[in-house]
Amino acid sequence: MKKILAILFLASLVGGCARSIDEEKFAYHENLYVTNGGSHDVTVIDARNFRVLKTIAVGRNPSGVAINPRKNEVYVVNTESNNVSVIDAEKNEVVATIGVHRAPYFISVSHDGKRGYVANSGSNNVTVLDLEQRKAISSIPVGQAPGMAMVSPDGKTVVASLRGDNAVAIIDTATFKVRATIPVCAAPGDMAILPDSSKVFVACTGASQVAAVQLKKPEWKQEDDRLLVLLRVGKTPVDLALKPDGGEIFVSNFDSGTFSQVTTSSNEVGGSYLIGSNPVRGLVAPDNATLYISNFGSNTVSVYDITISRLLETIHVGNRPESLVLSPNQSFLFVADTASGDVAVVRTAVRALFTLIPVGKQPNAMALKAFAVKR
Repeated sequence: MKKILAILFLASLVGGCARSIDEEKFAYHENLYVTNGGSHDVTVIDARNFRVLKTIAVGRNPSGVAINPRKNEVYVVNTESNNVSVIDAEKNEVVATIGVHRAPYFISVSHDGKRGYVANSGSNNVTVLDLEQRKAISSIPVGQAPGMAMVSPDGKTVVASLRGDNAVAIIDTATFKVRATIPVCAAPGDMAILPDSSKVFVACTGASQVAAVQLKKPEWKQEDDRLLVLLRVGKTPVDLALKPDGGEIFVSNFDSGTFSQVTTSSNEVGGSYLIGSNPVRGLVAPDNATLYISNFGSNTVSVYDITISRLLETIHVGNRPESLVLSPNQSFLFVADTASGDVAVVRTAVRALFTLIPVGKQPNAMALKAFAVKR
């Protein structure tokens, strides 16, 4: 019942009805979870009132965080401890620790909330987690130095980027086996899978390229997984920001100070545009019209209007900004500042810094969990 209430209320909030719930009967929360790699903990921020609720000790060097879309749990990947901490979002306590393998960095959670996938870069495999039982159920050998494993929206496929092999491994989730290994380009890293699960785009930092890869979908008579094309972008592409409608991808080119615009239907680069010093993360708002990019080298966030192809604002935040998260109503943008140990809060309507919230050392990843529970 709590899960259903949370989902229904979040949907109404995104539509602009933030006070539609009976707050005398139900407590609504927007909790922002910030992993602090240097202090080995997670800061929980009340994202409605901009205050720290709690600091939670986890494993060593937490580097990745994800929410469960179906229940009130948050998952933190601890790179040096080789495990995943499970946080109960209602209590803000660690309720389980799941062992994986060596040097994990990220976790990808299936849309039904039942599975988690963790690439272990130091042991060349992907761990499959049963999130209902809170345990590892499979370990899949994939190839050299997998940096990321991402599950498709339909839950049928996991793609692992293999930096050591300059390739991607395609995993069938029904069998937990690799069905294809596809050479792409040098040092593949970040990925974006289209909403219909038909393609994955892969950023290759060592080749200034993005690979477009078809994913097998027998119901569409796509009989194989294969490389479609290599796209030339800027130098050192490190992040792919997918529009919610899946129509375009925006590539942050760290060493070019640019972003590249990729049309996903035609697999073409529309152009590359100057944006800031060392752009490192991008985020497209749910309106499909506004792009936010954090510029690691200039301590700024750029706001770009996609519809008119124009830079609207450059906002100064803290030192070395990286991860970006929007509030559910899109009124605030949260920015993790890795060097200054804080989270910048930007008011999106006026495109200006609102406040800075101190967190732990070297904040590197964030995830926001919105939910309602009965009082």
